[in-house]
Amino acid sequence: MEENTTINQDKPAQTIPVGRKALWTGRIMSALITLFMLMDGVGKLVKPAPVVKGTVELGYPESVIFPLGIVLTICTLLYAIPRTSILGAILLTGYLGGAIASQVRVGNPLCSHILFPVYVAVLLWGGLFLRDARLRTLIPLRC
Repeated sequence: MEENTTINQDKPAQTIPVGRKALWTGRIMSALITLFMLMDGVGKLVKPAPVVKGTVELGYPESVIFPLGIVLTICTLLYAIPRTSILGAILLTGYLGGAIASQVRVGNPLCSHILFPVYVAVLLWGGLFLRDARLRTLIPLRC
């Protein structure tokens, strides 16, 4: 016998409240990540010599720097806007995964180069988790 289950559309999903300190910690973490990623994106748009040198050393042609800057800036802006922050976080996670792959491909050191995008992603998602009730509802952490 098949059970018919329906979702009650009348009741909103319960949000998991967060304390004031955690909320501000999340906002600060998110602001730092946003500023860092915007700086990186704008750097790719402006293309100063160190950015060009670093990108070419990773094996990419100079012609991809500007498009990467556009993608990174758009993803970061999506992360910074509360209504689209989860989409932005997902897109930035993909971008950071590409950064990890690039570092692995050229054989850079583990802790300083390969894991740096992981550290950024942890701060990105941690900040979002602390400031966004939708994410806390979706991923309820229980201690």
